[in-house]
Amino acid sequence: MSAVRTRIEDGIARLTLNRAERHNALVPELLRAVRNGLAEVRESDAQVLILDASGPSFSTGGDVAAFYDTRRANRKAYAQQVVGELNATLLDLLDMPVPTVVAVHGMVTGGSVGLVLACDIAVVGDGASFAPWYTVVGFSPDGGWTTLMPERIGRARALDIQLTNRAVDADEAYRLGLAQYRAGAHDTGARALDVARVIRAARPGSVGHTLALTRPDRTTVAAGLEAEYRSFLEQIDSEEADKGMAAFLKR
Repeated sequence: MSAVRTRIEDGIARLTLNRAERHNALVPELLRAVRNGLAEVRESDAQVLILDASGPSFSTGGDVAAFYDTRRANRKAYAQQVVGELNATLLDLLDMPVPTVVAVHGMVTGGSVGLVLACDIAVVGDGASFAPWYTVVGFSPDGGWTTLMPERIGRARALDIQLTNRAVDADEAYRLGLAQYRAGAHDTGARALDVARVIRAARPGSVGHTLALTRPDRTTVAAGLEAEYRSFLEQIDSEEADKGMAAFLKR
């Protein structure tokens, strides 16, 4: 079964994270599949992209068990793969020549928040929630928590959520501006499709200039993601991370 499903119809592309049995956790195979799907969309005639997910969760971030089960001597190398691929995926999303709409349901934790932050428009449904978990597991933030999230909701709010490790539900996400549209539990995909159809009907040249002028500055984002990458590699190779993962996994 493919880790990501890609469909393109009537000018609208849809990429679906498709590892429901693992809650679409961010493992290298999934991230590479997302990047391949984005490349396919880039070469197509699609005018807008919808990113969504199968299963009960949108994505639960880095697979803590996969990190913990990797021998300590090899853990940094594994982290280089995961966070490196995640950062490349986020930059690919920011570089897409067409607008991107993300449909969010269920849990979004850890670095998976970046998949939402790197999209232009977010739709959240009942039951959606966003949480960092870094200070509990013993990881350093990744996925744009320190570079994309502050731009979206403000630095103080972003820092509060990370330090207190509190979950942001769909209503608060909409209120803070993390999401631009609110939908019911089973209407998220339909609402995202409605938004995509509106964008598809717009003048493509105007849409392109609007994206170029309004999206976050790529150089600034890339530098921030690189800083997160370096910090993550330092922290993952620590006793604190070792103990935090063991406690989180009840090992």
